[in-house]
Amino acid sequence: MNKALQIHERLLKKYGQPVWRNPLPALDELISTILSQSTNDNNRDKAFDALRARFPTWEVVRDAKESEVIEAIRPAGLANQKGPRIQNVLREITQMRGELSLDFLKDYSPEKALDWLVQFKGVGPKTASIVLLFSLGKPAFPVDTHVYRLSGRLGLRPKKMNADKAHDHLAAQFPPETYYTVHLNIIRLGREICKARKPLCAECPLQDLCLYCAENML
Repeated sequence: MNKALQIHERLLKKYGQPVWRNPLPALDELISTILSQSTNDNNRDKAFDALRARFPTWEVVRDAKESEVIEAIRPAGLANQKGPRIQNVLREITQMRGELSLDFLKDYSPEKALDWLVQFKGVGPKTASIVLLFSLGKPAFPVDTHVYRLSGRLGLRPKKMNADKAHDHLAAQFPPETYYTVHLNIIRLGREICKARKPLCAECPLQDLCLYCAENML
C-alpha cells in the first residue's frame, strides 16, 4: 500500500467517514467559497446567510449597489475585495450563459469544469475544486491551508511546491473515490492535532509516516 493510501486508511480508522454540510447548488457553493477565503467557516457562514437574507436572488445581488453587498458580507472579512469580486463573477456568468446557473457544469468533464471556473478573477484551483467536489460530485482534490501544511509535513509533496501545483500532484496520489473522505479527514487532523504552530505529534496516528515527526520528535 502506498503512503497516500496508508494515510487515508489510518484517518478513516480514527475519524470514520466524514459528512460535510448538505450540498449547496454549485453557484451558491462558488459564492460561499469566495467568502471563505482568508477567514474561518463560522464567519463565512455568517456572511453567506446575511447575503441571502438581504438579497432574495443572485440576480439581485448582481445588480445591487456595491456598497450594500460589501456591508452584507462584512463578517467574512476583506469585504471591499470580496463584494466586487462576487458581483463581477455573477455579471460574467450572466454574460456568458444568459442566466445565473452553473448546473450545465454537471455535463462537463472534471477538467473542463475546473478550467471553466478558474477563468474568473478570484476563483483559483482551490475554490473551483471545492465546487466540483462538494456540489457537482466530480473528482477534485481541494488544497486548503490545512491540506497544504500537512501534505508538506507528511512528505506527500515537494516542500517548495506551491498550493496551486499541489492540487494535481496530490490528486494523482489518492484514488478519486477517496478525495472527499481524505480531504475532510486531513482538515480535521490539521485542526485538532497537526496544528500550524504547535503540532501535537505524540497524539497523531500518522507519526511513523511523517517526515516532520521524524525530524522533530526526539
